[in-house]
Amino acid sequence: MRVKFWGTRGSIPTPGKDTVRYGGNTPCVEVRLPHDELVIFDAGSGIRGLGDALMARGESVKAYLAISHPHWDHIQGFPFFKPVFISGNEFTIIGAESRGVTLRQMIASQMDKAYFPVQLNELKAKINFRPVKEETIRVFNAGLTSIFVNHPAFALGYRLSIAGRSLVYISDNEPFDREVARSLRNVDKGVVARFLEVRGDPNQRIFDFARGADVLIHDTTYTPEEYVNHVGWGHSHYLFSLKVADEAGVKQLVLFHHDQTHDDGKVDEIVQKCKKEIKTRGYRFECLAAAEGLELEW
Repeated sequence: MRVKFWGTRGSIPTPGKDTVRYGGNTPCVEVRLPHDELVIFDAGSGIRGLGDALMARGESVKAYLAISHPHWDHIQGFPFFKPVFISGNEFTIIGAESRGVTLRQMIASQMDKAYFPVQLNELKAKINFRPVKEETIRVFNAGLTSIFVNHPAFALGYRLSIAGRSLVYISDNEPFDREVARSLRNVDKGVVARFLEVRGDPNQRIFDFARGADVLIHDTTYTPEEYVNHVGWGHSHYLFSLKVADEAGVKQLVLFHHDQTHDDGKVDEIVQKCKKEIKTRGYRFECLAAAEGLELEW
């Protein structure tokens, strides 16, 4: 399994000299299975670069695109993804549906003629839609398992598994707290209920989902100090990301969804603090921050 990061930033693109090393594009991760089959996680602004790379190969493209949720930063690059404009290409878009809004409508809405010159139904590639809840489906010869996470709307985490190898992608997820949950109004009640029914730590849902993964890509938007002022926003701080990795017994943690206010120096600082915590607490996994162009293989 091979992974390449095309977008690592959260909330809004942040181009400029201060974000060159880790990147300013919003989420998009390319995954290649053993026979080079393509699975894409999220369609943030980073997918534009992936599309250009695919076009340069000059080959027909058949791929699965798993959308974690339809917030702007996770779908805003789709209208600029060149392969969907080409006949003969085929994409299956996977994601959750909210009440009253289909997966197709979520993608089509941002391409409404009021906002974009080309509509979804005008694209030349074949576009399929596969709504999912908490289940496992087949993508090529791999299994793709989904789980609802703690984030406004219906947000999903994914686990991709094949030939004894596994990748867990949880782009947007907040530590679940039973007391805080009573006051939240922006997370679906059904999702909240799934966490509340867990005995003990409700975050055990996430720990179990990521259990034994080779690589865990997890939301690490805030520092613990910043999180205090962002409770309920749907994102994690680095101490929780470390806890998930430890409880799940993963081999490698990749810090992801960098806050739009964090420049390269700040991300460096967070990585160093994480490594210090890993050493102090005796954790047994590797840790690094996602960066545009970073490639992993296992």
